[in-house]
Amino acid sequence: MDRQIAGTWHLPMNSQRRVCENNLPSRDYDCAATGNSSRHALPRILKGKPLSQASDYLNEGVRPREVWSWACYDFANSGYTTVVVTAIFNAYFVAVVAGNATWATFAWTAALSVSYAAIVVTAPLIGAWADAHAAKKRALAVTTVGCIAGTAALYFAGPGNFAIAIAALVVSNFFFGTGENLIAAFLPELAKGSALGKVSGWGWSFGYVGGILSLGVSFAYVVFAQGQGQTAEQYVPVTMLITAAIFALASLPTFLILKERALPQRQASGDYAQTFARFRETVRQASRYRDLARFLVCILLYQAGVQTVISIAAIYAQQAMGFGTQQTLLMLLVVNVTASIGAFAFGQFQDRIGHVRSVAFTLACWLLTTLVAWRADGPGMFWVAANLAGLCMGASQSAGRALVGYLSPEARRAEFFGLWGVSVKLSSIFGPLTYGAVSWVSGGDHRLAMLATGAFFVAGLVILAGIDPERGRRAAEAG
Repeated sequence: MDRQIAGTWHLPMNSQRRVCENNLPSRDYDCAATGNSSRHALPRILKGKPLSQASDYLNEGVRPREVWSWACYDFANSGYTTVVVTAIFNAYFVAVVAGNATWATFAWTAALSVSYAAIVVTAPLIGAWADAHAAKKRALAVTTVGCIAGTAALYFAGPGNFAIAIAALVVSNFFFGTGENLIAAFLPELAKGSALGKVSGWGWSFGYVGGILSLGVSFAYVVFAQGQGQTAEQYVPVTMLITAAIFALASLPTFLILKERALPQRQASGDYAQTFARFRETVRQASRYRDLARFLVCILLYQAGVQTVISIAAIYAQQAMGFGTQQTLLMLLVVNVTASIGAFAFGQFQDRIGHVRSVAFTLACWLLTTLVAWRADGPGMFWVAANLAGLCMGASQSAGRALVGYLSPEARRAEFFGLWGVSVKLSSIFGPLTYGAVSWVSGGDHRLAMLATGAFFVAGLVILAGIDPERGRRAAEAG
């Protein structure tokens, strides 16, 4: 955005959306938006492996078109986080809705934190309920409608409409995060244990293509609107409607094709009491899996840095680097491309080098990214930092989910993914809040806030050093 504008778990479920060990082909083609059928899509995606050998990756009874439909949800919801949280609405909120007040960045991060706190409280319970009733897909439909409606409501957030903007942001982001957890829980139902990382990376990669589509269409509209002499308060609200519409259309294959394979685990009576009891049992059992528990703490720390970068990217570009609207959107379009490449490429070898080494490598790259962004004194150096962040983002998200899946016991995988979601969402609270607080206290020094963000990656590396993945895998297999 130009100076007119400038002036995140995953919840439980009997499996998780992209976690684990090998990485199927990349999300390099359109989902609902292109009109390609799964029959045409997957053969192209599985180029490195003939379609006849898809059984090497997928569980018995799972067809490639179903994996495609699962990944389509990633493709669909990525537009929300790309356009609303990362690229357009965040800078618009700070500059137009909040009028560039000194507290504007803090208000933005605080609103996101409220939604993440709600997810933290509800995620394990929703996951336990979904496991007990085999109802991931039903719950996913509710969260999808909620996020689309909340995104569309941001259309009404104009200058000074602070209450509308905050309410719609909190609601849409809550449903986005909850839905993200639900779709993630399908992954172990689809992919074999030896292919979790591969399929996880493919899903992340395809998701970034969805983000590129939503951001690209929004960017095209912004350029057109600016050419017509429109101001930010006129064209940014329309991009919210564009994002909501693409989400709705691209998610359709998921609901039409993806199957719910889990079976109900309990009687339907006493739902809430049983759900709370199941959650308490999950927390107690987590102590039996010390490597998984340690990694959840590691996630809490390093994801604080990742979520901070996601939520303030456009704000930093405009407030610290002086980027205009078109510069910012073009940069974020390119970053989504590098993120897609990073997720896909990294997935091809993360299982070979080991999950812990994979995560450690990405955290070291994240630390380098924050240092380059902090030192950047011009567009060139900042473009380097931005694309490093893109490569790191796709790789670290895929590798992290894969390790959680690798260390989780099969019978309670959805619930442990719920705890993973709790860690991610907690990090989404204190990471961006820390950035916002440092920026506010320092009188708007975004460079200092960026430097502080690097500390989260250092702390994550320290905790990661004590994890033994093979010991953790044995514990998971023992149940």
